[in-house]
Amino acid sequence: MSAITVPRAFGFGPDTAEPATAPGDAALGKGSREQPVRRMQPFALNRVRLLDSDFSHAAAINQRYLHRLPVDRLAHSFRVQAGIASSASPLGGWEKPDCELRGHFSGGHYLSAAALAYASLGDELLKTRGDQLVAALAACQQPNGYLSAFPESFFDRLGSGQKVWAPFYTVHKILAGMLDMYLHTGNQQALKAAIGIGNWTVRWLNGFSDNEIAHVLKTEYGGMNDALYELYAITGNARYLDAAHRFDQVSLFDPLAGHRDELQGLHSNTQIPKIIGAARRYELTGEPRYRRIAEFFWETVTENRSYATGGSSNDEFWKTGPGDLKGQLGLYSAECCVAYNLLKLSRHLYAWNGDPRIFDYYERTLYNARLGTQDDDGMKLYYYPLQPGAAKFYNTPTDSFWCCTGSGAEEFARFNDSIYFHDGQELYVNLFIPSELDWTERQLTLRQETVFPREPRTRLSLKLTAPTRLTLNLRIPSWIGPNAHVRVNGEMLDVFASPGSYLSLQREWRDGDRIELDLPMRLYSEALPGDDTQRAMLYGPLVLAARLGNQGLTRAMQYGAYDAGPKPEPKAQPTPRIAATTTQDNRWMQVQSSDALRFEATTHQGRLAVVPLNQIKGERYAVYWQTDQDAVTTGNG
Repeated sequence: MSAITVPRAFGFGPDTAEPATAPGDAALGKGSREQPVRRMQPFALNRVRLLDSDFSHAAAINQRYLHRLPVDRLAHSFRVQAGIASSASPLGGWEKPDCELRGHFSGGHYLSAAALAYASLGDELLKTRGDQLVAALAACQQPNGYLSAFPESFFDRLGSGQKVWAPFYTVHKILAGMLDMYLHTGNQQALKAAIGIGNWTVRWLNGFSDNEIAHVLKTEYGGMNDALYELYAITGNARYLDAAHRFDQVSLFDPLAGHRDELQGLHSNTQIPKIIGAARRYELTGEPRYRRIAEFFWETVTENRSYATGGSSNDEFWKTGPGDLKGQLGLYSAECCVAYNLLKLSRHLYAWNGDPRIFDYYERTLYNARLGTQDDDGMKLYYYPLQPGAAKFYNTPTDSFWCCTGSGAEEFARFNDSIYFHDGQELYVNLFIPSELDWTERQLTLRQETVFPREPRTRLSLKLTAPTRLTLNLRIPSWIGPNAHVRVNGEMLDVFASPGSYLSLQREWRDGDRIELDLPMRLYSEALPGDDTQRAMLYGPLVLAARLGNQGLTRAMQYGAYDAGPKPEPKAQPTPRIAATTTQDNRWMQVQSSDALRFEATTHQGRLAVVPLNQIKGERYAVYWQTDQDAVTTGNG
């Protein structure tokens, strides 16, 4: 059969398409509460299997780290708080028995990561560990539903305006961990514990007026709204819907609903979970205000407040106005949790509108702000520094437990969750990651084989029980170079699609059919928003970094805790300076080996070796390059 190709792109306009039922929703009774706002549906995590790649290797490293954490040590502070004897050694860092944030990783992120690793990778050991931890924490839960590793008096301090370190932030992580254990492993005890936390939260909120709650919300509260909306979606109990709504922060939501960026001066990662909660409310109520909030926030942050890597923030804050990151290339730029949460928000938005341009951002961030944040032992970054001469600084196995340690453990357990989507009838391939999809409802197995980005193509093969008419939509990324083609069963098609859209292949597919998609990559540069003289170089979706060596770089400068012991060396190195006649003049960068992803830059300081940023380990680097300001003019190349 000949193939018909149709370029497709979607915008941010209203969408009334009927959604397909998500896997597992009917069993949870969620269908009646989900509004018809989702154009796209992800596949259940156990339907997509990662094949050999950088992503599967990183996921395995993360698994091994999670295996190393004993349940007794994770449960220790909870047991001490509940008056239950514990002989385990306490964890350190943000999980120390005297840290006010204790329990956020041990009772929250770990449960979520274990559940995701089971669903994504079939890790039975982590499921067992998760079940054991749920049982241990359930034994610590008070009759009123309160469950935490710190005393309930922390909330007395919060309610009276006294200083306290984000108690709702931690309770959100615990609630989310319990919900993930229920949703991904079927643990009924976890759901019971989550309902107890939800009931306690409802009663606590009922003790305050709306004006009093507005003051409470000035203290970071994570994604309490998002988790309570999910609890409502599962149980149908409207008290959780009402409680989630009380976490609406008017001072944040109102400007965004009016398409005004008033984010300057705000702590970056504090805000994003709130917006994810707004997105979840839209999916459950259909209220357009919450779609406007989520979409405008995503647009302004990804377009005006993000670096070339897709990351955002400096010293954890948005310190400047939109479109102005001049002077924001710091040692503590681009907190990793920010990128993690922006990817979560991106998944929501894509589900509503199916816009492939969202996956231009998603892919960029995945490769450059997430994949390179873990070392070979599973240690994670807190910040992804962009100061020239900086080096990566990782946590230690049991004495750090930053927020980004936990979000990283979750992210690296679910690399398979956004490669493919469907709308009930059509299939969408959004990422070029080796993997195998089992679409049982269509009796289709799709296998994607590639070593992208070390080769500029991907290959898809279909296994079918019978010939099937299906539209297969291949994302054509905005970064794609010239002379791209697609072949079906070895035959080159004479049409293609524009960058930033979908190439739709409509035909009757047969068992053994093959598709090969060219993905030619090219070098191009992007200016730092607000400073055209600072430019980052990219190759396809990859941000490139200059290798500046490891002279004087000790292990103490690369591992530890920011609040104790050695810290990353704060001394900056000069930004590599390059000569360019126009903003499109990239002759100073040369491809040495596309297969090995090795490059070379000609600078005023001499020739520098260059590699993708996500490959940098154990050495200093620079991402942005200083151009000769008086020589550069705008080019159209």
